[in-house]
Amino acid sequence: MMTTPDSAIKDEVHLLIKVQVETFRQPEPLTPSQLRDFHRRSEKISTLCHELDEIGTRGVIERQRKRAA
Repeated sequence: MMTTPDSAIKDEVHLLIKVQVETFRQPEPLTPSQLRDFHRRSEKISTLCHELDEIGTRGVIERQRKRAA
């Protein structure tokens, strides 16, 4: 099975979200290091979701061009 760029991004987002949820479930307060890591993952999730949006938009535009041709 071949991995497409969007499926690889989705897999990474799911993994990052899983780690975020696990971090939230910790019974003790986050250390400063854990908090920094949490924020980095949040930024990465946002960036990856933006990339997915762009991939989706390009796909829609390509389909519209094919229909118009």
